Amino acid sequence: MRFAAIDWSGAKGARHKGIAVALCETGDAAPRLIAAPGGLWSRQGVADWLVAAAREVPTLFGFDFSFAPPFVARGAYLPGDVVPTDGPAFWTYVDAMCDDADLGAASLLEVAHRRHFYFGKADGVKADYMHNRACEAHYNAGGGGKPSTVYDAIGAAQVAKASFAGMRMLHHVRPHVPVWPFDPRPATGSLVVEIYTSIAARAAGRPKGRTKMRDSAALDDALAVLDCARHEGAMPDDHGADAIVTAAWMRRAASDPALWTPAPMTAQIARTEGWTFGIF
Repeated sequence: MRFAAIDWSGAKGARHKGIAVALCETGDAAPRLIAAPGGLWSRQGVADWLVAAAREVPTLFGFDFSFAPPFVARGAYLPGDVVPTDGPAFWTYVDAMCDDADLGAASLLEVAHRRHFYFGKADGVKADYMHNRACEAHYNAGGGGKPSTVYDAIGAAQVAKASFAGMRMLHHVRPHVPVWPFDPRPATGSLVVEIYTSIAARAAGRPKGRTKMRDSAALDDALAVLDCARHEGAMPDDHGADAIVTAAWMRRAASDPALWTPAPMTAQIARTEGWTFGIF
C-alpha cells in the first residue's frame, strides 16, 4: 500500500506553484515529492497521475480541499438555486457549469452562483456566509480550530476556488477510483479521501497556529514524531513540507479503525457533505 498527500490549489491558470504531491510506501522511509511534468503541476496532471498510480499499486490519496459544500444544516448546497442534492451528482453539475482552464471553477463562484460567495465588504456581513459542514462543526467544537468555509472566496488560501476546482477533479477520477465516504471503503485497491494538513501537522507535534515548517530541522522533528526517517534533500517550500508530513501521517493513521467510522457521520452526511479523514 502507498500513501499520497496532495497540497491542492484553485488558482486560475494551467500550472500552479501551490500544488505539491508527496508519496510513500509502507515502512518508515520519508515521503518523497513527485516531480511534476514540465516543472509545475496542473490540476489535470494530478488527476491523470492519480488514475495511473492507482492502477499500478493500491494507494490512499489525500487531498486538502472540501469535497462538498455544507448541506445538512440548511438542506441545500446553494439554497434557492436548483442544483443536485448529493456529492457525486453535484461534482457532475460543477464540472458541466465550468469551462475554466485546467479544471478551474472560478466562473461558478464569480458568475453562475455569485450571490452565495463572499468576495469582500460589498457583499455585506462576512459572518452571513460562514456556513460549515457537520465534520467542521464537530472539529471546531472539540477545539480543533476553525477551517475556512467553501463560501469564502477571498484570502491567500482561496479555499472556495480550490474546493470547487477539486470537485471537478473528483468528477473525473471517481469512475476510476472510489471517493470516501461517498463511496464505501474498498477491501482492496485505491481510495481518495479528504484530508486537512493541519491535523497531520498537529499529530506531528506542531503547535496550534504554528503548523508550517520553515526549515529542515522542523520538518525532520515532525517526521520523527510520526516514526518516520528524516527527509533527504533540500528543504521544500510550505506546500511540499505540508504534503510530506501529511503523507507520513496518513501512513500511520490509515490503520486506525476509529478514523474510518467517525461516530457523528451519518449516512446523510456521508452522501451529501462527506467527511475529513482524521476527524472522529
